[in-house]
Amino acid sequence: MTTAPPAPASTEPKNSLDRFFEISKRGSTIGTEIRGGLVTFVTMAYIVILNPIILSGKPDVAGDMLSFNAVGAATALTAGVMTILFGLVTRLPFGFAAGLGINAFVAFSVVGQVTWPEAMALVMINGVVIVLLAATGLRKAIFDAVPFQLKIAITVGIGLFIAFIGFVNSGFVTATGASSPPVGLGVNGSVATVPTLLFVITLLLTGILVALKIKGGMLIGLIGGTVLAVIVEAIWHIGARGFDDEGNVVNPGGWGLTVPALSGSPVGVPDLSLIGAVDFSFDLSKVSLVAIVMIVFTLLFTNFFDAMGTMTGLAKEANLADDNGDFPRIKSALVVEGVGAIAGGATSSSSSTVFIESGAGIGEGARTGLANVVTGVVFLIAMFLTPLTSIVPTEIAAAALIIVGAMMMAQIRYIDFSDFRVLLPVFLTVSVMPLTYSIANGIGAGFVSWVLIHAFSGKAKTISPLLWVVGAGFLIFFARGPIEALFGVGI
Repeated sequence: MTTAPPAPASTEPKNSLDRFFEISKRGSTIGTEIRGGLVTFVTMAYIVILNPIILSGKPDVAGDMLSFNAVGAATALTAGVMTILFGLVTRLPFGFAAGLGINAFVAFSVVGQVTWPEAMALVMINGVVIVLLAATGLRKAIFDAVPFQLKIAITVGIGLFIAFIGFVNSGFVTATGASSPPVGLGVNGSVATVPTLLFVITLLLTGILVALKIKGGMLIGLIGGTVLAVIVEAIWHIGARGFDDEGNVVNPGGWGLTVPALSGSPVGVPDLSLIGAVDFSFDLSKVSLVAIVMIVFTLLFTNFFDAMGTMTGLAKEANLADDNGDFPRIKSALVVEGVGAIAGGATSSSSSTVFIESGAGIGEGARTGLANVVTGVVFLIAMFLTPLTSIVPTEIAAAALIIVGAMMMAQIRYIDFSDFRVLLPVFLTVSVMPLTYSIANGIGAGFVSWVLIHAFSGKAKTISPLLWVVGAGFLIFFARGPIEALFGVGI
């Protein structure tokens, strides 16, 4: 007597919500999307704290600074609105928030030449250019010109980048302060702090749950790690790690960014005073037109290729991309991503873009924009609950990033490394991203090396004309320092 195989799950939509987001069609469920959306928020929540740390307290050329609370509220608002908008328009599970790298560039370089309102106006101009490129189809054309192997390499590189971020945020990997080696394990070569130990425990717990294919394994691991961190902090009062006025580390064994303890009221009225605080009337007597153009150029290249690479990697991880790396509603996705830059500038929270941490929600099973709606709604709630959202330590959230990085690295199996013309550009793409802490740098290294190696090894005819143009653009991007010096400007 034989047993009939189980019937495949029906892909017919069960209701209008299912039909709109294509939940059953993509092999997901409403419950899975909700879990995935929550996991994405948990891994992204640190941006509500980190973005204000980066942007506030930095005086511009006029000596003005942004308020920490105002930047935090604007960050949560923009992340919530853009994540929901992206989910509704594209039906994709890619969360949005202030882009790391772009915000640091604005804070540490741009405001040295312009005021904060002017800097955010430049971010908005960058967004308008991106929207125009996407709406005209040029951004998609550039995307199509990228060879399949480089698209896979971008996915793998982002996976390693995510993992490296996780290792650094957890304190598992730290800067040595020496020229060689520049980084090392923990403190003096060992896991010597309680927060890092809790990261290791959370990583192993989450890894076991994921390996056992437990539904909600990543979310369970994150919540479990957070609860454990709260208990440990309540007993031992570890406190935060910080720096004194001379730059020396204070309490080196403390929590890196957020302390898992709630003090005071968990609810507060958000400060939205930065919304609309932009100024397009640039004072050309203080900043040259060439400097403004170079700032926008740098913002554009970073925003453009960071987002393209991130969306490619996330779509591959979610099994939503075809063999060419295309995914559903790609043109709409590229347009909305540009709108994120405009929205981030308008709220003074820096360019809002696709977040690589969305891979955590995808790893949990998220496949549709419904997960984005969940993430976005929680971000909007977080405007009022900043003290509560800050309970999740970055050391605990870092564990999910390592898991996701491992998942994304598996894509490398689709690349044939027998041709060195492919091997070297792929290697450079994958390695440069984490080593320079920039997705754009990795993509640029891959593009330039692909073009040059193929051109000088008898394969010039296989290179798309657009790839030549993009490669030349990246050469300018990498050489922008000497170019700025030539024109007498500094960025």
